[in-house]
Amino acid sequence: MNGTGPIRDVYDAIADPTRRKLLRLLADAEELPLNELTVHFQMGRTAVSKHLAILKEAGLVTNRKVGRETRYRLNAAPLREIEDWVSFYRKFWNDRVLLLKNLLEEE
Repeated sequence: MNGTGPIRDVYDAIADPTRRKLLRLLADAEELPLNELTVHFQMGRTAVSKHLAILKEAGLVTNRKVGRETRYRLNAAPLREIEDWVSFYRKFWNDRVLLLKNLLEEE
């Protein structure tokens, strides 16, 4: 707990396709203001802001105020946890495919 509620889980944060698209957009730019992010979705600024807040809770996004505008930036470090998790299963499947290949070549 951080005093304002539980910190959101990275897996939960990226479960939504809208949030994954926001991360992809932020990965392609140094930082983007809310209005530039909103044009990529068929939803209003409030809905996009709520998705960004979830990503921020998970530590995947940071923001800063520039005048009246809020700009968002990707923080990819928490995605390392997911990469580590996926790499375990990638090795699992690669090992299984190699085993199958060896079995087929023996026959």
